[in-house]
Amino acid sequence: MSKKLNGTVIVTYRCNARCNMCNRYKAPSDPKDEITIETIKKLPEMYFTNITGGEPFIREDIKDIVRELRKKSDRIVISTNGFFTDKIIDLCKEFPDIGIRISIEGLEQTNNEIRGLPDGFNKGYTTLKKLREMGMKDVGFGMTVQDRNAPDLCELYKLSDELGMEFATASLHNSFYFVEAKNIIKDRPMVAENFENLVNMLLKSNSPKKWFRAYFNHGLINYIYGQKRLLPCDMSFDTFFIDPYGDVMPCNGTKDKEVMGNLNTQSWDELWNSEQAERVRKVVRHCDRDCWMIGSVSPAMHKYIWVPLWWVIRHKFKALFMKKPYSMYELKVVRDYRDGKVTKEELDRCSTCDMCAVANDGLKK
Repeated sequence: MSKKLNGTVIVTYRCNARCNMCNRYKAPSDPKDEITIETIKKLPEMYFTNITGGEPFIREDIKDIVRELRKKSDRIVISTNGFFTDKIIDLCKEFPDIGIRISIEGLEQTNNEIRGLPDGFNKGYTTLKKLREMGMKDVGFGMTVQDRNAPDLCELYKLSDELGMEFATASLHNSFYFVEAKNIIKDRPMVAENFENLVNMLLKSNSPKKWFRAYFNHGLINYIYGQKRLLPCDMSFDTFFIDPYGDVMPCNGTKDKEVMGNLNTQSWDELWNSEQAERVRKVVRHCDRDCWMIGSVSPAMHKYIWVPLWWVIRHKFKALFMKKPYSMYELKVVRDYRDGKVTKEELDRCSTCDMCAVANDGLKK
């Protein structure tokens, strides 16, 4: 029996939000081209599936999609902006065992400015509270940290902790998926300091899951300073993305869309074992983008568990004696920037930001 994979299903590129770090709404998919139930039936067995977009609840057949994926996957989490409260609640009544992650980019004013959704914070927050009242266990926030919202990071974490909810983080990335090439952190020390505070809060908790989340956020500091990934990237080997057109890709972090095959016209085994898939895997092996997104890092943390485990053990030991067991200055590049050994311009060149680039939108031509 072949091993189960980690999969992400991008069900649409349509989106009702107008986020300042993502231009996907400017390049939506055509509903008539979007992935069908028949294609979803051809997906392999998965131990985890993320359903995302665009905004997945724009799909009128989202229930049918979830119903089919539950036959394929041990666990499903849907990423959403939480705006369509009634549709989300209705779906979760039928499937109370799925997970919901609502993107909230800070406290009310900050969130609404970043996401461009009128009353977006209250909509998302109300949806989360209603899900909790229903008895849903696997619900939480997702926050993409940038200069504008970094000061809200720990306050939002405290809010999620008070509500007993999950709290997922990310930082700015550039790729065809976001239809963006110009995202960049401008004030790295300020953003890193807020991540540092979050890491210490997570380490001080009584939750082993949060201790490992602390390691992930340590990796985000490393990422925003333009450094090599702390763990290898195995995307396209045990993890995949499939877009609204049935194109199977290694991930959503590449500059241009890398296609392993198309599930509309191929069987899964034919696609996964094809020469084209092998060519993409070679591209992944030589990728220099050093992304640090949960879709690629979570599988790597499980696969190379001894690396984050040793980090957690060391920092939990420090937590017995120190108020702040973690410091961002553990990273050499952070010390070098503080000491003037590396400049902001040099770090900018290490990022994926390209002010002259025209972003590939990954749309069907």
